[in-house]
Amino acid sequence: VVASLLAFLSFGLAASATYIVNDLLDLESDRHHPRKRRRPFAAGDLSPIAGVATIVVFSAMSLILALLLPRVLVSLSPQLALVTPLKFLEWLVIYVISTTAYSLRLKRMVLVDVIVLSGLYTIRIIAGSAATGVPVSEWLAAFSIFFFLSLAFVKRFAELESLRARNQAAAAVAVKGRGYRVSDLEQLRSFGTASGYASVVVFSLYIGNEVAKNLYPHYTRLWLLVPVLLLWLSRLWLLASRGDLHEDPVIYAITDKRSLLLGAVVVAIVLSAL
Repeated sequence: VVASLLAFLSFGLAASATYIVNDLLDLESDRHHPRKRRRPFAAGDLSPIAGVATIVVFSAMSLILALLLPRVLVSLSPQLALVTPLKFLEWLVIYVISTTAYSLRLKRMVLVDVIVLSGLYTIRIIAGSAATGVPVSEWLAAFSIFFFLSLAFVKRFAELESLRARNQAAAAVAVKGRGYRVSDLEQLRSFGTASGYASVVVFSLYIGNEVAKNLYPHYTRLWLLVPVLLLWLSRLWLLASRGDLHEDPVIYAITDKRSLLLGAVVVAIVLSAL
């Protein structure tokens, strides 16, 4: 648990530093965005110098925590010593490099950007595994790739839908700082919904696998999760299509009451299967 918390703090600081880098690079485009123009740097509430200073401090703190993590784990529980103590740090560096590359160039490359975004989400899972020594199953990796790809697509879709609402007469209008056009909406919708439902298919296959049967005494109850996942994903895309979705699906997931209720249902089902 302590290793997980240290890894969470370390990764959070590193991610925050890279997000600030992205905001500083996107200052001009954010100032033309109806929501993003209210961000501290775009609005002028914080200076770029303050942003750079924060990046340095957060990066240093993240590095210190990553280096301390294996030592703290050994001091608390010697029997849980990691085989590769610096593995978490390696994944942290990979994440920072990938995110920086995304901010500098990859986010302007159509389709490459969403693939990278889904990969960044998956890296967080792998990094958590490296920090705690708990292996990541192939099933979780397969599920997360498709699931996070759907979230990445819905993020782009929501941006385009918002742009379309403001420029209804211009189907060829492109998102500033991105390579997408409003005319790409339907294609992105098909990509995103397909990948979201593919993640549910992966989960359905997992339920009947020997791995699930060995882990869950009442594994058949996991089938109740399938309609819950389908409902959440379908509602997410329905809201996006109506233009009612915040452009960040993560914010939607942690603020929407129905989303939180479905999350509680998921926890209850999993506990009942144990």
